[in-house]
Amino acid sequence: MSNDQFDPYLGPADDGHYELRLFVAGSSPASVRAINNLKDILEQQLRDRYELDIIDIHQQPELAQLENITAVPVLLKKKPIPRRLLVGDMSDTQKVLRGLGLANEPEA
Repeated sequence: MSNDQFDPYLGPADDGHYELRLFVAGSSPASVRAINNLKDILEQQLRDRYELDIIDIHQQPELAQLENITAVPVLLKKKPIPRRLLVGDMSDTQKVLRGLGLANEPEA
């Protein structure tokens, strides 16, 4: 790996690929909405550039505990850094885009 691909403080350079985890509680209405809304956003904005793991906290409580998840649905953006948590049903597209670092910030 060349020096322009690695930052000693951040690790490998951002390759534009997103690693995401969506924590849900079974098939609750909020969980189903979050899954559908998020998939729509990701396909529009990041087609072929993301990996999404959907984790049911009832089936895999150890993963929720490991990531310190206390509310659902919640999206964890693992990569690219910085890591971020987004809580809710992902219906606010602009909020999701900001959380993913994809929205243009309003000009001052």
